[in-house]
Amino acid sequence: MTENIGIQGIINIPSPYTVEESMKRIEAAARSKGMLIFLRLDQRLEAEKVGLKLRPTQLLLLGNPKAGTILMNASDSVAIDLPLKALAWEDRDGKVSVSYNSPDYLKERHGLSEEMVSLIAGVGNLIADAIR
Repeated sequence: MTENIGIQGIINIPSPYTVEESMKRIEAAARSKGMLIFLRLDQRLEAEKVGLKLRPTQLLLLGNPKAGTILMNASDSVAIDLPLKALAWEDRDGKVSVSYNSPDYLKERHGLSEEMVSLIAGVGNLIADAIR
């Protein structure tokens, strides 16, 4: 599995699973690490409710309120990027990827120190491990 940094610090990891299964695995991995799942949004379902079509796309908001609060106290603007997000989506060719914001991008965007960014740096490994 190779990851690549896409647009504006978004890391994309190919997933061998469906969007649904990818999200189930990430959600289970996050819960096993004591993280909270704030929201799991099925954007395809929401599109269907208004008569539109969308390829499978789900967004997961996850995090740790203790770490998030420390980050927000260090930089007020980081609240716009918290809780952390994982996006599972299917492209036009039927391939599934999971995307999330690079911790280094968030560090630069919000002027976070290495110590502060270390509070969220593990999310990439959690996601990658969940979809192996």
